[in-house]
Amino acid sequence: MKIGINASFCRKPYSGIGQVTISFLEKLITKEKKNKKRKNKLEFILYLEEDLPRSFILPKNFQKKIILPIYRRDDLIRKIWWEKYLLPRYAKKDGCVFFFSLYQCSTIMPSSIKHLMLVHDIIPSLFPEYLDNVRRKHYQKLTEKAIRQADRILTVSKRTEKDLIQHLNIPADRISTSYISINKTYNKLASTEMSRKVLKKYKLNPGYIFAGGGMEIRKNIDGVIHAYKLLIEKNKNLFFITEMPKLVIYGKPLPNLSLAIDAEKLVKELNLTKQVKFLGAVPQEHMPTLFRNALFFVYPSHYEGFGMQILEAMSQGAPAIASKNSSLPEVGLDSILYCHADDTKEISQVMKKVMTSKQLRDTMSQRGKERAKLFSWDKFTNKFYGVIGNI
Repeated sequence: MKIGINASFCRKPYSGIGQVTISFLEKLITKEKKNKKRKNKLEFILYLEEDLPRSFILPKNFQKKIILPIYRRDDLIRKIWWEKYLLPRYAKKDGCVFFFSLYQCSTIMPSSIKHLMLVHDIIPSLFPEYLDNVRRKHYQKLTEKAIRQADRILTVSKRTEKDLIQHLNIPADRISTSYISINKTYNKLASTEMSRKVLKKYKLNPGYIFAGGGMEIRKNIDGVIHAYKLLIEKNKNLFFITEMPKLVIYGKPLPNLSLAIDAEKLVKELNLTKQVKFLGAVPQEHMPTLFRNALFFVYPSHYEGFGMQILEAMSQGAPAIASKNSSLPEVGLDSILYCHADDTKEISQVMKKVMTSKQLRDTMSQRGKERAKLFSWDKFTNKFYGVIGNI
């Protein structure tokens, strides 16, 4: 029985979907190597736009197929061509019985192929500002149509499941939910030497306030910066003896400023250039050290389909603050503190609460690490097997 998988995002390993794609495939390959005695042999075809990373060693029941469109520019035209036209054609030609799309996309499979689609979120359907041109609007319509026509949908949170039911009218009995997990980079504690090198590279001392995860307006970095400014202004008396912790922000600036905040400009306008440090895009292997050495992590996002950043922080024992909306309370439960994303004053107050209480930080750190252990790629992959067995 042949199962096709859209593994396109392996070529973008530092994106959220790229991390999910690679982590899932690594676990799937591990499980398949152990399942040699299974009666019903499964064969997997990984459909790619570029070759897999060298770290992948495929078992005999895996094959990879690199499909290279004639149109090489990496934009929405190519994306639609690859997802909507090339994938269904090749999957049918290769004799796939099932197909797994690892992200919400425009793919609609022939009726002979059962289609499982993983939906992370439907953000463009909820925030119209993301559909700021004709191409994006067209792609979103194609994606919503494909979601509706998928035989089964797997979501990464109950919030996304509810959004699909409420906004796209997807029947609840066609949706299953399984939480994803973090990159394997977070499974190991970095050596003392590695930690020293990472902190030296970014010219940091332990004990900073950490934020980031993207410069999109939705991520609310501007809210964090305004809250930090308020924290300084309202609590000057706290810092006569000890220095105010720096605010350290990671994340790559976006070229489309209609969807992003110019955080560096805002910091200059608020006279915070000496107190705020921007790291830019950070390699995945450096992130565990940066979380672990933070005083706490603050992430008051306006909306998340899952909230990987919170789970990453928790796994490293960084006390975390998040907004009390969308999927974030599902991830953090009672191991983190919450605030309203639109209330700068409340964000600042919660930051002060965590910053001034070591006992609270220690409690949050321990709870976060224990909570993070409940998320695993093993559980997610088992859910995948269960769903395809019941389509």
